[in-house]
Amino acid sequence: MSNQTLTRRGLFMKLGVLFNGVVAIALAVPIVRYLFASATRANQALPWVPLGAINEFPEGETRLATFRSPIVMPTDGKTADTACWVRRIEGEQFQVFAVNCAHLGCPVRWFPQAGLFMCPCHGGAYYRDGSRASGPPERGLFEYPFSVKDGVLTIQAGHLQPPGPSPPASAKATAGWRVEERTPPCA
Repeated sequence: MSNQTLTRRGLFMKLGVLFNGVVAIALAVPIVRYLFASATRANQALPWVPLGAINEFPEGETRLATFRSPIVMPTDGKTADTACWVRRIEGEQFQVFAVNCAHLGCPVRWFPQAGLFMCPCHGGAYYRDGSRASGPPERGLFEYPFSVKDGVLTIQAGHLQPPGPSPPASAKATAGWRVEERTPPCA
């Protein structure tokens, strides 16, 4: 007789190794997908989402607009509808701001009387051009890249442009902005 009979201990060892292998593969798949996601995402173009006709946004005003986020999951439901603030400077010059505060992401509100975006959570305030006015945020509002084609304002959704250096005062003056010198708050 051969010694190839499977003992109870041997059966449980093989089942344990098989179970551990299945668990290792189940854990490895999402980790590998996460590690290679940036490489696969870099090749994909970000979608342009229409916000509406440019005549829906009067010059010199800031209005709330909503769009369906192109990066959604089937379970997102109504939460895939995203808001943004659209500021029409003049002609086809726009600024489209994310609705979220740059501090902790609370939704900011536009107060036209004061010409400020205000965050209700921690008192952050932003000027009409999205730059930081006061409060805990260390930077201005995030902006969406925009495009105007055939009279329709579209934004590149899924991508937020961090606020960069402010345009020079001469560019602001020609764009109709109220130019004022701002000093940083005391440290």
